[in-house]
Amino acid sequence: MGKMKEYDEKKETCGTICLKYLLFTFNFFFWLAGGVVMAVGIWTLVEKSDYISLLPSSTYAATAYILVIAGVIVMITGLLGCCATFKERRNLLRIYFVLLLCIFLLEILAGVLAYIYYQQLSDELKQSLKITMTQKYMAPGNDGITNAVDKLQQEFKCCGSNNSQDWSDSAWIKSSNSEGRKVPDSCCKTEVKHCGRRPHPSNIYKTEGGCITKLEQFILSHLQIVGAVGIGIACVQIIGMIFTCCLYKSLKHEP
Repeated sequence: MGKMKEYDEKKETCGTICLKYLLFTFNFFFWLAGGVVMAVGIWTLVEKSDYISLLPSSTYAATAYILVIAGVIVMITGLLGCCATFKERRNLLRIYFVLLLCIFLLEILAGVLAYIYYQQLSDELKQSLKITMTQKYMAPGNDGITNAVDKLQQEFKCCGSNNSQDWSDSAWIKSSNSEGRKVPDSCCKTEVKHCGRRPHPSNIYKTEGGCITKLEQFILSHLQIVGAVGIGIACVQIIGMIFTCCLYKSLKHEP
């Protein structure tokens, strides 16, 4: 009986050690994944912030903020997980498990928001982009939108929401402030001052589908990245939660 008990204790200790190192390895990659999640969120907010101002709802920005918050918590949780694993403290493992669960829910939320917005983006853009471009471009207090429209047209080589004719409805184009331009200078293939006075296909972009198609394709592809990152890492966390539960059960109760 004594030998059997000793064997069981050694077996339990060996299992605990294996779980510790598995969980530590998981935490290392989990910490790296947190950096990736945070980087994707920051990239969305910093590099593509101009385009956010052209969107009618804040769902796209919300998914990015959720990823940034989740990424920060992931990195902190990864460090806590390492401490909890090596110190073999059940109370730390409980906190670690709760944080993993919170991050899991946050990332699932980001993925779900990205998917929902993916479904409704086309209708939203069709309803709002032309109005935004024609009514707010070069309007007082709308410098952000003006810069976003110029960047959109130059970066995606397009002109107008659906086509260059959309600019004929622009309040700015109709005013004397346009100085005879038929389209903004950012529509030009070679952007120079007053080049928008000549809306000939040889001078301005005539992209099929206009800027709305280009912006929609860009946002949709980015939403796929945001959704995939959020849901993918959330699924990986399930493994971490399973390891945590196993290690928690294998440890003796604290005195």
